[in-house]
Formats: sequence, C-alpha cells, structure tokens
Amino acid sequence: MVVVTKLDRFARSSLDGINIIKDLFECGVKVHVLNMGIVEDTPTGRLIFNIMMAFAEFERDMIVERTQEGKAIAKQNPDFREGRPKKFIKKQIEHALQLLEENSYKQVEEMTGISKSTLIRAKREREVI
Repeated sequence: MVVVTKLDRFARSSLDGINIIKDLFECGVKVHVLNMGIVEDTPTGRLIFNIMMAFAEFERDMIVERTQEGKAIAKQNPDFREGRPKKFIKKQIEHALQLLEENSYKQVEEMTGISKSTLIRAKREREVI
C-alpha cells in the first residue's frame, strides 16, 4: 500500500498521476490518500481519482498564476527586489572589509556581526571588480 498525504503531492500533473496510479493498480498496490481515502481499482474509483487529480492540478496552476501576477505588480515598484532582503547594507560591508586589513576574520565577525563566509564572499566580489 502506498500512502500519500495529499493528492497534489502525488504527481506533477493529472496525466502523470493517472499513469502512476494505473501502474500501481496493475502491480496490485493499493493507494491511500489521507484526505481522500483509499483509491479503489474500480471504474467509479478511477473516475473520482481522475476528477480529484484534475482539481489538484487546477488548484496548483491557479496558485502559480496568482503568484506570477503578484510578482508582476510588485515589479512595477522601482524599489522591488526579488528574493531575500540583504541583511547588511553596502556601507556596513565596506566598513567590515576595511577592518579586515588590520584584524582577523574572527575579530571582524565579533565586532560587526557579519559572518566570516559573508566577509569572504564580499572580499572576493570586491577583488573581481
């Protein structure tokens, strides 16, 4: 028996889900979707599974579409930056790099709170420029 928490976690698309469930049924494996119950290898069971897979794919597509719309609206703002915000501003990084000329990475990390890996990355980026 295969246990799946949610149908949308079972497969990427309806077609994939249908093919996977077909292969499992041919091998005599039962499928239990926790929020749906056991999927039966009957015409009715397959119909319900197909309908639920189609709705799961539709829901996933709607989430992606809304996310893309939200990003498009946000990108109209000139201050928009995709991804995680920077923890330190350039001025702080530059100050820490100046401190590195006279101190060790560990000392600069303790003084500024900027991690050694961030300092190494910033130093490498500065040398490339």
